Amino acid sequence: MIIENTLTIDSVLVNTGGGITEDEIRQIVAEEIELWRAKGKTLGRVELMLDGEEIQVVAHERSPIKRIRRITGYLSTEDRFNPSKQAELGDRRAHL
Repeated sequence: MIIENTLTIDSVLVNTGGGITEDEIRQIVAEEIELWRAKGKTLGRVELMLDGEEIQVVAHERSPIKRIRRITGYLSTEDRFNPSKQAELGDRRAHL
């Protein structure tokens, strides 16, 4: 099966111009994830382009920036909130 356009594999956004099979894409993404992991970084996006018989791979790092929220006076990322704080965050409304 040949894939064109955009898909997500293992939380990595993959853009391809076509002509590359899904198995090839999955193999390339797995290799890139390991290369980036060895560098201590996280792969965020991969662009694959077919150039004759070769596949050009352009990889981009996932941003290390995390959003920090303040709930009841404490600063933290949302993934560390307890259920009560997550509910409070869900109940918030923007006042314009």
